[in-house]
Amino acid sequence: MKIGIIGAGNIGATLAQLLVKAGHDVKLANSKGPETLGDIVDGTAIAAVTRDNAVKDVDVIILSVPFARNPELAPVLADVPASVIIVDTSNYYPMRDGKIEEVEEGKLETVWSSEQVGRPLVKAWNALLSFTLAEAGSKNGSASRLAIPIAGDDAAAKSVVARLVDETGFDAVDAGPISESWRFQPGAPAYCTELDAAGVAKALSSADKARSPRNLELITQAFVDGSLAFEREAMVAFNRKVSG
Repeated sequence: MKIGIIGAGNIGATLAQLLVKAGHDVKLANSKGPETLGDIVDGTAIAAVTRDNAVKDVDVIILSVPFARNPELAPVLADVPASVIIVDTSNYYPMRDGKIEEVEEGKLETVWSSEQVGRPLVKAWNALLSFTLAEAGSKNGSASRLAIPIAGDDAAAKSVVARLVDETGFDAVDAGPISESWRFQPGAPAYCTELDAAGVAKALSSADKARSPRNLELITQAFVDGSLAFEREAMVAFNRKVSG
């Protein structure tokens, strides 16, 4: 499969490495230019390209940019065929992104992102830490295999994304349409809590839309005041504690 990834941060770069190892033809782009991607692509089959090139002649496009920068991608995606599946990995963090009034007033994150880029989206890979993505994947059928939720309005597109999730080392749990994607936004029980498929399904069903923003505030404050280390085990434990 031909895959273009826009965004070479921890999630985007790790996805590129995992998907090229799985045998896919992967192109990776960032906002600075392909010449800045040497540390990621050197020694791999990943092609460093411009953003415009990343969306040409591909089957799937993965958007892995900071949430507030999604609007910048509308012109990049304007001429992409409707048959191309577009995946959103972003999350809204007001401290980083600035307050976005529509989201603050209740618009779902992925609905907002979809409106900004002008395309329907599948939500995936947003509910796990970059550490988890890089370190915790395992073979299909492994007893300890972790799972992540995905959401989207197109069943066929979700099926393709679920297969890609599997190839990155995780089970995919269908959370339903995009209207249900709030169930694994930051602060929800399925967000960055490292659960198996049954655990993710239970976490999705127990999500409380009213609690998630407050939970995110607690997580953010813990980083700000230094009580939460930027380390996988500590972050997972804290997210589990806060989200219940």
